[in-house]
Amino acid sequence: MSIIDLVKWDDPGNLVVWKSDKSELTTMTQLIVNESQTAILFKNGQRCDLFGAGRHTLSTGNIPLLNKLINLPFGGKSPFAAEVWFVNHAVPLDLKFGTPTPLQLEDPVYQIVVPVRAFGQFGLQVEDPGLLVHKLVGTRLGMDQETLVGHFKGILISRLKSRIAQVIVREKIGVLEIETLLDDISRSLEEAYAPDFAEYGLAMRAFRIMSISVPEDDTSVQELKRAKAAAARRRIEGTNYAQERGFDVLQASASNEGAGGGFASLGVGLGMGQAMGQMGQALIGQQFQATSPFTPPSPAPPPFAPATVQFFVFLNGQQQGPFSIEQLRPGIITGAFSAQTPVWTSGLPGWLPAGQVPQLASLFMPTAPPPFQDPGGSPPPYGGEGLK
Repeated sequence: MSIIDLVKWDDPGNLVVWKSDKSELTTMTQLIVNESQTAILFKNGQRCDLFGAGRHTLSTGNIPLLNKLINLPFGGKSPFAAEVWFVNHAVPLDLKFGTPTPLQLEDPVYQIVVPVRAFGQFGLQVEDPGLLVHKLVGTRLGMDQETLVGHFKGILISRLKSRIAQVIVREKIGVLEIETLLDDISRSLEEAYAPDFAEYGLAMRAFRIMSISVPEDDTSVQELKRAKAAAARRRIEGTNYAQERGFDVLQASASNEGAGGGFASLGVGLGMGQAMGQMGQALIGQQFQATSPFTPPSPAPPPFAPATVQFFVFLNGQQQGPFSIEQLRPGIITGAFSAQTPVWTSGLPGWLPAGQVPQLASLFMPTAPPPFQDPGGSPPPYGGEGLK
């Protein structure tokens, strides 16, 4: 073989690692390493040195270990056989991955197992070129990007399934809504993959799941969609039923003549009693004036009875009312009337949420007492004698 005076790697292409086919070197051979490359010199399977970007002379003076391995006299142009590996540090960001067959995932909401496919892309950067060549490349002549990704295929798929399942359980969403969490799943997976790639001197960059999908024609997917639609119907029907029952309570309260009549009758009775008392005081006063030179004090006026405030409410897309505050209370229990329900009464500038109206705000305040906290300590021991 001819003696090589120059070794370099000009066009990496999609190769990550490349072994130079020039192995007959001399102590005067020039090694040229381009930017974003590292060269590694091996002799008898033993790594002699790593070379960064620049021009290097493979002399025994520059490489002490080489002098020991080939045992050449100092100086001169002495030939020797060795291997030169080049590692490409350029970061490819479009390395593709995908599930070769659908992943079987159980929907955490409806407990139905459905097939799921996923694909995405990521980038890889060589952090430790010596470790990469030693642990991954071995005796190959080189390694391209596809071969490199294929080596990690099993790790990519196994981590993908477990992390997707963890995220949807944690977020309490179904498989059909999983695409809303692509960013969260991508970040979680990039963290999970990091130790696996670091073991081979690699670092993952810009990992991104592009799509997670289910086959629309699969029977389990159709079953899941039917279950989801049925659950949505039940929720809607349950909400409407509760609202309708709340409307019934409010309307019944407003139209209940017995309850309203009772309050009204009680008010009339109190008013008549006060009036009769005032008339009696007046008669006694007149008689007293006729028999006494003293003038009795004038009777106090009856207390002012404030008018009951009544509210119109906007429920179920229409105006209802008017209702008194007492008539609105049952609606709070049923859920038909809440702090967000629009209300109006005389004096308000317009329709306002019930919780913002001073007369109604207290209805929505919590009524349960705070948790009891023991002040600490225990009662003194009983001394055996009663109180004296």
